[in-house]
Amino acid sequence: MIDDIETIRIVLDSDLLRLADRAAKESKTNRSALFREALRAHLKRLDLRQKEARDREGYARYPDSLDRPAICANLAGWPDG
Repeated sequence: MIDDIETIRIVLDSDLLRLADRAAKESKTNRSALFREALRAHLKRLDLRQKEARDREGYARYPDSLDRPAICANLAGWPDG
């Protein structure tokens, strides 16, 4: 249950609203729940992108000089081949 709920207004073009209403109906939910779910998914993707960018920047700044496939093969006990 959501303890603190705020009501907001958003502006959508009629085509997007129609598609949203259709998606809400097909998923057997209401418009508000659909938008909340979509916003949560979007924010999660943004967070992931930020973390990936931070990781890429770190690896670019401090490149890994180890031979990862060889290390993994040795750890896994895989035969050379």
